[in-house]
Amino acid sequence: MSELNVMTVFGARPEFIKAAPLSRALAAWPGPPRLSETLVHTGQHYDLEMAGSFFEELHLAEPIHLGIGSGSHGEQTGRALELLDGLIAARRPDLVLVYGDTNSTLAGALAAAKLRVPVAHVEAGLRSWNLEMPEEINRRLTDHLATLLLCPCPRAVASLAAEGIREGVTVTGDVNLDALLLCLPSESEQEATLNRFGVRSGGYALATVHRAENTDVPSRLDGILEAFRRIVTAGLPVLFPVHPRTLGRLKGQDLPPGVMTVKPVGFRDLLGLAQNARVGLTDSGGVQKELFWLGTPCVTLRNETEWVETLEDGRNVLAGTDPDAIARATLAEHLQYGPPPPVYGEGHAAEAIARALAQWATEAT
Repeated sequence: MSELNVMTVFGARPEFIKAAPLSRALAAWPGPPRLSETLVHTGQHYDLEMAGSFFEELHLAEPIHLGIGSGSHGEQTGRALELLDGLIAARRPDLVLVYGDTNSTLAGALAAAKLRVPVAHVEAGLRSWNLEMPEEINRRLTDHLATLLLCPCPRAVASLAAEGIREGVTVTGDVNLDALLLCLPSESEQEATLNRFGVRSGGYALATVHRAENTDVPSRLDGILEAFRRIVTAGLPVLFPVHPRTLGRLKGQDLPPGVMTVKPVGFRDLLGLAQNARVGLTDSGGVQKELFWLGTPCVTLRNETEWVETLEDGRNVLAGTDPDAIARATLAEHLQYGPPPPVYGEGHAAEAIARALAQWATEAT
């Protein structure tokens, strides 16, 4: 095989971030075989601030847009599956590549597998062991459909082996770290970001909330917002870039002035804010890792995490949505963390994934 035609399917902001370094690595692969890529954006994140600006910021090529928009999990997955089925059948790529655990991930894997096109899954093997999370269902099913399972860490390999998946498994490291190293803003850029948002380094908590399990259950969202009130009452402002899903749930909520709600921010701005925060509060897997790599303490607004390595040495604390637990962990005296252990590689995952794809293509010839 002189050329491997890869169709990359994504639809959500975290996937755009991961795609940036990998797309570069595929384009730069010296071959043989040559690695060519077609990007397909399902439109799961259809808001310009959640999607369009990221393509510009991350220098991603213009994708094929499917425009599935919002809806229930079933609606999103079904619509993406329908459109991807036709696209994959027409284009006949050699491989369909998907990231992580979104509805677009599962739809891409299902459409490809039913058309007998091999699937590569980046971030394979992660497990939260909570089947109430739609993401857990998506990632498990995708792993069992995939031909190539590209794992961020050895623990993911062990999880796959426990489910009987041993073929096609490779530890590549985490491509999210590649993206962080690629996009981390300079000190002067970070200072400009802090000034723009009216905060000072070490003088605020950075919060992100987007998971349906938190935003769509009033008691859980109320618990998080009550924790924010207690944190600002204790003297620590909370900078809160609000996800579109969360914004609708905040209507009618009376937040204190110390909770500074702002529109979603770009990836470079987010990294600068994360690096300079005293602590991060999040239900995002990607933000957990970014705080871990940047040495910023993290309070996770969930009862479990698939990124269990971040919990070592108290760098990340699971607080759920209990206001007491969140406030206590946020306001605690945190250690000054040194460089994190290289549990997710050292920032060369994109090259390792490109190598794995090229090797597979060579062996499949």
